[in-house]
Amino acid sequence: MKTFEIKTIIEKRHWIGFLAIVICIVAWTMELIGSVYICPYCRVQRTVIGILGVILLLPFASHWFVKYMAIIFGFFAAVVASNQHFMGWKKISSGEFQFNDNILIDPFLLSGFALGAIIAMTCIIIKLPNNKPES
Repeated sequence: MKTFEIKTIIEKRHWIGFLAIVICIVAWTMELIGSVYICPYCRVQRTVIGILGVILLLPFASHWFVKYMAIIFGFFAAVVASNQHFMGWKKISSGEFQFNDNILIDPFLLSGFALGAIIAMTCIIIKLPNNKPES
């Protein structure tokens, strides 16, 4: 199926980047208006999702330095998301786990989504073809 081929995903990277920026803005807006609690883990994840979204929109995103910066931001946020998500698994193992009353803002689910999104966007950026000058 062509939809899930890397070439197709790279061609649609601008839409992915735009969606990531929208997710970042909506998440920050929800915190700033007080509809979700303040969470340093979430702040890192939503910010890096936005940064990676901006990188996906850049016309020079295939430059090695931009890729390098994306890897740094992506790994940092992936570690933060992994730590937050693991805390949920730790609660599951001890029998203390309970989903948030509002399932849409459950930290276990959101950190899992963020982890997947951050790794996926970082991989897309890494796979961008290098722009080689014409000979």
